[in-house]
Amino acid sequence: MRSRYSAYVLQLTQYLIQTWHPDTRPSDLDLTQDHTQWLGLTIIRAENTSLDTAIVEFVARYKVGGNRAERMHETSQFSYSDAWYYVTGQVK
Repeated sequence: MRSRYSAYVLQLTQYLIQTWHPDTRPSDLDLTQDHTQWLGLTIIRAENTSLDTAIVEFVARYKVGGNRAERMHETSQFSYSDAWYYVTGQVK
């Protein structure tokens, strides 16, 4: 999760695509139009739900276009095959 957050901060689109599960990965991800300033990440919990699945609950703080800071609270699901892949997330 931390590596994916860092990829958003650094706009590493290719890394995000590569770490997204093929079943749920978007066909295109353009971060260049995004005026998001990422301010921080707090991991609330991370747990393996089986040998090849896990969840991570986190809060990411950000600003868009210089407006006041906002929070994104999400529980993400990950799956492991040859590496860990982001599958989906539920925003709270």
